[in-house]
Amino acid sequence: MSRLVSIKSIAGSFAILGLFCGSFAFAQQTSPQGQPQAGERRAGQARPGEVAAPLFFKIEWVRPASQHGQVPMTQENITDPNIEIKWYGAAAKHLLTTGTPGSDVAPFGVWSGECDGPFAVTFRNKNSYVDMTGLANVRWFVKTSGFHQIRPVVKLADGTMLVADIGFSSIPTLTESEFSLLGTRWLKLDPDRVVTLGRNPAPYNEIWVPDPDLSKIDEIGFVDLMPSSGHGTGGYIQLGAIEVYGKPVPRSAISSSNQ
Repeated sequence: MSRLVSIKSIAGSFAILGLFCGSFAFAQQTSPQGQPQAGERRAGQARPGEVAAPLFFKIEWVRPASQHGQVPMTQENITDPNIEIKWYGAAAKHLLTTGTPGSDVAPFGVWSGECDGPFAVTFRNKNSYVDMTGLANVRWFVKTSGFHQIRPVVKLADGTMLVADIGFSSIPTLTESEFSLLGTRWLKLDPDRVVTLGRNPAPYNEIWVPDPDLSKIDEIGFVDLMPSSGHGTGGYIQLGAIEVYGKPVPRSAISSSNQ
């Protein structure tokens, strides 16, 4: 019996010693306020030297005095004179305005219910390309119905159009979404028919575009690859404000470098 008590006592001593050492090590790793020590970084924090991208443009939909009711979207529906709207696919011209200017319940925007085919709409800054690498991102307010998905689309400086493997769907009310294009997979897009294209050759049916250059994007916008169902709740996409955060790249600098 005395031997058993002795073994238990020794084991208990080691357990207490281990607990003390563990607590001491934890105290050494963390400051009294629970802040990380020098050289450590919290999850989600930018690395030293990284700077968030500036606001490149913001699309806020407006209703000009020339429009009344729900009508096709035009260049007049945005106020920034430096931004051009581009339409792709015959159905793009059927994109309608919707909502009430100044309303928080039904904010003014655009709606695709009458788009009877796939379409894309992009925005182009007259003076600059946009660099969407690093900490660049997009923020938009979207709503979807049915199986419709809204996806980002870009047109590169060489004219190539790409659609991203990022889809937003099943969003019953206008909801803010924010995302980065970094590390995203891309498919080539036919700008006339607004359908995805493969590669030739395409070993193992690999159709993703390898390493597209996102440092000089000419246009950026959204695409819906499905025809909509008309008025009602069958199937459509709806967009409110759109913000693009990226570094401007002057078009003049690119033109002079190619000469």
